[in-house]
Amino acid sequence: MFARVQEVIGEIRPYLQGEGGDVTLVDVADGVVSVRLTGACGGCSAAVGTVTNVIERRLKEALPEVSKVALVG
Repeated sequence: MFARVQEVIGEIRPYLQGEGGDVTLVDVADGVVSVRLTGACGGCSAAVGTVTNVIERRLKEALPEVSKVALVG
């Protein structure tokens, strides 16, 4: 599952890098994917929205077993 999530995150990464940020996959456990935003995205006030509206939405579309994406510091 970790590798599959990493693959989908790889599809999202260019979007975030275009905004000056990036995303790192931290953990996958019981359908919860933990990520860390870095660069410009790490300190952005819209970080929670990026996680929910971009990363979580795409992961749930590609991998129905993903129930939630959590942002870790």
